[in-house]
Amino acid sequence: PAGAHSGHGAHAGTRGAVDHARNGFDPAAVLRDFDWGRSTRLPGGRTLREWTVVAEDMDIEVAPGVVYAAWAYNGRVPGPTFRAREGDLMRVRFVNGGSHEHTMHFHGVHPARMDGTPGTGPGGLVAPEREFTYEFEATPFGLHLYHCHSFPLATHIAKGLYGAFVVDPPGGRPEADELVMVQNAFDTNFDFANEVYAVNTVAFAYQDRPVQVRRGELVRVYLLNLVEYDPVNSFHLHGNFFHYFPTGTSLTPAEFTDTVSQAQGQRGILEMRFPYPGRYMFHAHKSEFAELGWAGFFEVA
Repeated sequence: PAGAHSGHGAHAGTRGAVDHARNGFDPAAVLRDFDWGRSTRLPGGRTLREWTVVAEDMDIEVAPGVVYAAWAYNGRVPGPTFRAREGDLMRVRFVNGGSHEHTMHFHGVHPARMDGTPGTGPGGLVAPEREFTYEFEATPFGLHLYHCHSFPLATHIAKGLYGAFVVDPPGGRPEADELVMVQNAFDTNFDFANEVYAVNTVAFAYQDRPVQVRRGELVRVYLLNLVEYDPVNSFHLHGNFFHYFPTGTSLTPAEFTDTVSQAQGQRGILEMRFPYPGRYMFHAHKSEFAELGWAGFFEVA
């Protein structure tokens, strides 16, 4: 198949229905699922947000009939999309229910002992059946990510231990239909190259079931690249342009475009309005990735 010389292409053209109930998560739900945690008000008025996250081994179907032995946070890949406001206190109780040492490393500003990296303290490497609580301030505002930082690092990311972390600016952002798109991929034959590409894990999930949006309404996409084994990924929108906010740390867009590239760990916010009804494709502008699952449609009504 096309691209087989590089290890790609083993599942080119694979289509059909994935059993989302068996997976335990549905990409259609992941799109708009923001987890604000359990919130309480601290003395002085500050908001504390708390979560419990469990790492576990699980099999997931990433394309019809293609089952991948994943490692997951809270039973899904990508993990929960954490959300907070700048200045909130984050408290994440991490329980390692998997068979390997894992951590949670959050991008952002925090004390070294909360970095979730080996050598930084007890939270830097959490053994199976052990736990650690990460606590830090949600800052700066923007779009961030988290992932396991155990070694070998590439394996722990490729297996699925990652997710999005949204920090709202103090005044918030304009009201919009908000969507989370985590670009990811899967090495299904263990040759350190990917055979399946996707947004939110399941190949062609939004081509088979297009993303429903309204004509003229502001659409905000939180886009992250967590693909392992490939140096760069991209997002291209058909029939429209969008404002792009790299990392989301500025309220002023950097460009007005229809295509952006991201290296692993890079992320950004896309804002767009669709002036016309119909179906508009979005996909990786690396054609091979698109043909192996990283393609979908917006359905504008």
